[in-house]
Amino acid sequence: MRIDIATLFPEMCERVLSESIIGRARKKGLLEINCHNIRDYTEDKHRRVDDSPYGGGMGMVMQAEPIFQCFSKVTCGFAQKPHVIYMSPKGEVFSQKKAVEFSKKESIFIICGHYEGVDQRLIDEIVDEEISIGDYVLTGGELPALVLADAVARLCDGVLASPECFEQESHFSGLLEYPHYTRPEVWHGREVPEVLLSGHHKNIESWRREQSLKITKEKRPDLLADREKFLEDE
Repeated sequence: MRIDIATLFPEMCERVLSESIIGRARKKGLLEINCHNIRDYTEDKHRRVDDSPYGGGMGMVMQAEPIFQCFSKVTCGFAQKPHVIYMSPKGEVFSQKKAVEFSKKESIFIICGHYEGVDQRLIDEIVDEEISIGDYVLTGGELPALVLADAVARLCDGVLASPECFEQESHFSGLLEYPHYTRPEVWHGREVPEVLLSGHHKNIESWRREQSLKITKEKRPDLLADREKFLEDE
């Protein structure tokens, strides 16, 4: 899979995506991630990529042309247009379901907005989806882009040891994940549940399932309602 990120702060994105599991996967060639500086594609001698909004108002708006030039030159040799995502608080809230959907695409191109956002005409021209990571506003689209890239990249073949590493996690099946324990068996007077020490795999699996349902009911009952509706629709 290939992920391209158009940003005003490529070093920031590179620093995060070069570490840990994603960084190792990139070095092994399991996926390709490129961070592009939008300022490299402006014709302004001062490398400006923003201007004041038509109609007045606070803040500045990122111009369409530098971003379009970045997209055009990066993707000019592609066999087909990548799936273009604009990180925006107005977009659909990102989810594990979306991460799985994006991970199956051959290529995605992520646009990081800044200031008051980007010229709407750029969105209308090339963007396939607007995605938000929550109902709040950040100073730029870099952190949301990194969240999306990480969530998608870890689902790609070979990045994690096996599919089981993410198939049993929170949200993948519509439930929150069961609790985990490690050594020592007793910590601050708190003991590891006996079933996990039994070696009885069927009982352990049953306990984990029960815990997932219990935790989801307590913390996110809305997920259970959504899951039941999904099963009914099936």
